[in-house]
Amino acid sequence: MADGAAEDVLLELLNTTPVVEGSVSDALGTPAEGRAWARRHGGTGSDEELALLVAARDALQDVVRGRRDPACLGEFLQGVSRVPAIEGGRLEWPLRVPEAAHRLAVELVLAWAHVEETRPGRLKACGNPECRRFLLDRSKPNSARWCSMAECGNRMKARRHYQRVKDSQA
Repeated sequence: MADGAAEDVLLELLNTTPVVEGSVSDALGTPAEGRAWARRHGGTGSDEELALLVAARDALQDVVRGRRDPACLGEFLQGVSRVPAIEGGRLEWPLRVPEAAHRLAVELVLAWAHVEETRPGRLKACGNPECRRFLLDRSKPNSARWCSMAECGNRMKARRHYQRVKDSQA
């Protein structure tokens, strides 16, 4: 998976538990949905792969929110290596995982590590406390706060305005 594509899939994985009509939804919540998601992203859709994806997603969400130490992600990297090889006349570093079912979860943990290394502080939870989505801030000043300006941004600005008006009238 190329770095840009891996970042997009990472963000998509993190955003598989949005709040929909006031309740948390889970795009990996049923075996059929989880298998379809994994297959769309190059996985096999096996039960083991789905269990690892859910565990990796939950750990990554907690890490990004600051609820868990990044060291918890080490469990997904056990037995993983990259070994240099010449392929197609180029030096490649193919990923080796203990079992095929581990590959997608490992790639997403590595995508998180790449984002943290190359764009520190830019992967963050939405600033709306009622939202469970994440964003990768690609703005130059690193000032994005919401997953969507149209949804969460406008909602939060309207709440702040309402509160200011209410406080000024008190």
